[in-house]
Amino acid sequence: MIVTVRGMAYEHPLAYALGLEGRALLRSFRGEHDRAFVAERLAEIRRLLAESPDGVEVAHVDQVEGDGLWAPTYDAPNPAFDFDEPFVREVACRLSPGVALDAACGTGRVAEVLAECGHRVVGVDSSPGMLELAGKRLPDGESHVGSLTALPSGPVDLVTCSLALTHVPDLGPVFAEFARVLRPGGRVVVADVHPEQVARGHVPAVRRADGAPGRVRSHCHRTGDYLRAAFAARLEPARCEEPVAQAREIPAAEPGPWETWPWSLAGLAPAACAAAGAGVPSMILWEFRN
Repeated sequence: MIVTVRGMAYEHPLAYALGLEGRALLRSFRGEHDRAFVAERLAEIRRLLAESPDGVEVAHVDQVEGDGLWAPTYDAPNPAFDFDEPFVREVACRLSPGVALDAACGTGRVAEVLAECGHRVVGVDSSPGMLELAGKRLPDGESHVGSLTALPSGPVDLVTCSLALTHVPDLGPVFAEFARVLRPGGRVVVADVHPEQVARGHVPAVRRADGAPGRVRSHCHRTGDYLRAAFAARLEPARCEEPVAQAREIPAAEPGPWETWPWSLAGLAPAACAAAGAGVPSMILWEFRN
C-alpha cells in the first residue's frame, strides 16, 4: 500500500504538468505514439520550464475534519456519481428488500438509492454535518455517528461503502467490521476512486476554517489490498469493475484557482494529459459476498 505524504504538501502546477508529460512519454517509449508526438512533448516541456507559476502549501487533513468542511458542497456535480450510483442500484435492486447499512453514508446520496430499491436503510458517518444533510434527504431513515471500524450491531443484508475507503489507511479492520455485521449470504458493495487516480493526485480539495487550502488525506489502495482485506474477513469477491470515463477534449488553459487543481492543470499540457490518461480507470467497484 502506498500512503500519501502526511502533514503539508507542496503543490506546484509544473510538477503536475511535467508529471503528465512524463507519463505520456513513457507510453510513447513503449510504442503508443510516434516521433512527432515525442518531439512535441519535449518542446512543450522546454516551454513549461520557461514559465514560473506559483506553488501552494496544502495541509492534508483527516477525514473527520475534511468531511465537515466538505459537507455543504459534497453533492455538487461529481463524475464519480455516474459510476457508483448505477452499480449500487443494480446490486441493491437485485437483492430482496432487507436491511441495508450505508457505511460512511455522507449526505445520504447512496442511502437514497438503497431506499428506492426497497431496503430499510441505516446510515453511519463520522461527520455530524454530513449526517444532518442525510437526515434531510431521508427523514425516515436511521442514522448514527460512528466509524467504519465501529458500526452498529447487525445483522444486515447489504453493506455499501462509497468514496470512503481511500481515506482509510488500513482496509483490514474495515472489511472485518463489514463481515461482522453482515448476515450469511449478504453482500458488500464498495466503490472507490481508482488507485491510479489517487496516485495522480485526484484528491478532494477543501478550504479550512482559516481559509487555508487542504485536502482530505487519501491512500492509494491497490487492487490486491482490497482482495487481501476481503479474504482475511472471509468475504468472497463476486464482481469487480474498473470503468473508464469517456474521453473528452481538453482545451489549453491557465492553471486556474487552486480549488480546481489538479483537474484544471490538464490545460497546461492537453495532449500529454490525454495520452497519459487514455484507458486509465476512474473508479474501482466491488461486490463481495459471505
